[in-house]
Amino acid sequence: MHYLYSHNDLDGVSCGILARLAFGSNVEIQYVSIQRLDQKIEQHLETAKTADSLWITDLSINSDNEQRIHTFIKAGGSVQLIDHHKTALHLNDHSWAHIEIAHEESKLASATSLLYDFLIKSDYLQRSQALDEFVELVRQWDTWEWDRNENFRSKRLNDLFFLLSIDDFEDRMVQRLPTSNNFKFDDFEDKILDIEEDKITRYIKRKRRELVQVMLEEKCVGIVHAEAYHSELGNKLGKESPHLDYIAILNVGQRKMSFRTIHDHIDVSMVAEQYEGGGHAKAAGATLNDSAFEFFVKGAFPLKPLHVDPIHNKHNVKESENGTLYRSEDGALYYLYPYHENWMLEHNHAPYKTFETFLEGESYIKRRYQAWLVQDESYITFLAQTALRSRR
Repeated sequence: MHYLYSHNDLDGVSCGILARLAFGSNVEIQYVSIQRLDQKIEQHLETAKTADSLWITDLSINSDNEQRIHTFIKAGGSVQLIDHHKTALHLNDHSWAHIEIAHEESKLASATSLLYDFLIKSDYLQRSQALDEFVELVRQWDTWEWDRNENFRSKRLNDLFFLLSIDDFEDRMVQRLPTSNNFKFDDFEDKILDIEEDKITRYIKRKRRELVQVMLEEKCVGIVHAEAYHSELGNKLGKESPHLDYIAILNVGQRKMSFRTIHDHIDVSMVAEQYEGGGHAKAAGATLNDSAFEFFVKGAFPLKPLHVDPIHNKHNVKESENGTLYRSEDGALYYLYPYHENWMLEHNHAPYKTFETFLEGESYIKRRYQAWLVQDESYITFLAQTALRSRR
């Protein structure tokens, strides 16, 4: 008998789908959180039979379970751990672990894509077009390549995963993949996914108005409380507020935090490690422990949410040749305009600082003063007053 312990997200559950296709009824699967894995593995190894095979995917184990696995293998047991998180790379020292961040063709790996390759090479599973497409959709979602590639089918697959129960999603994929020439959604799934997309858009718009900004270890951090759509929320907020180094999404009820960034120079897995968590460079998670609660919840509670830049402005827009006007909470005005080959920042009509690019200037204003774009009416009044002063 094969026993699989895998993460309870799309990537982890997709590993379970592949295991069911490979082993049929000869596999028992448990989907667990990062926090519960070590307890589950310890319990399993206490009663495991050496004739059985233990599989662990999309998760890594602690040092105590490393030793327990050594003992189990020495007694004749079989173990295979497959993961793609860099925090698990040290496990590659063991013959029973395969940790790979990227495939040979330089594509970032997911646990599903690694397990798929392993099962095919081991003759447990036959490659097919439908499986290739399904695995690639999962890989692009989990590595966030779907956003760069605008592969919205990948996002819709993850949306479907959250709309259905794990059992329903798993059963649908197990029945569909072996009998289909290509991977596609059925009519019912397309319909509920369209409804879900509208719901996500409304949810993100509401949460944007609750976003607060803090400085932590020289990083500018956006903090928001949300119980759902963490990936979509983090991505959208990051793109709308690129001056933020990363977004911290809190779920106090479940005592969890998610971290998301759109920037290549920021590694949120390092942030998560400070709170006994982990993950990828652009998406990670951790437990909302006491120290995290003090800063992210208690410390941020008195702060006012960031103002939303007007989206219907026609004149006061970013990188305008006439300049762009911002206002901070204390009423100060920040005017950023082209100046020779650079951008000049005026503070309350007085030249203050120059920047090589508009984005550098705007980032400075928003990070330091939490300023926002003023409405067109105020902008036109400002330009008129500025022109009048120059005449005098």
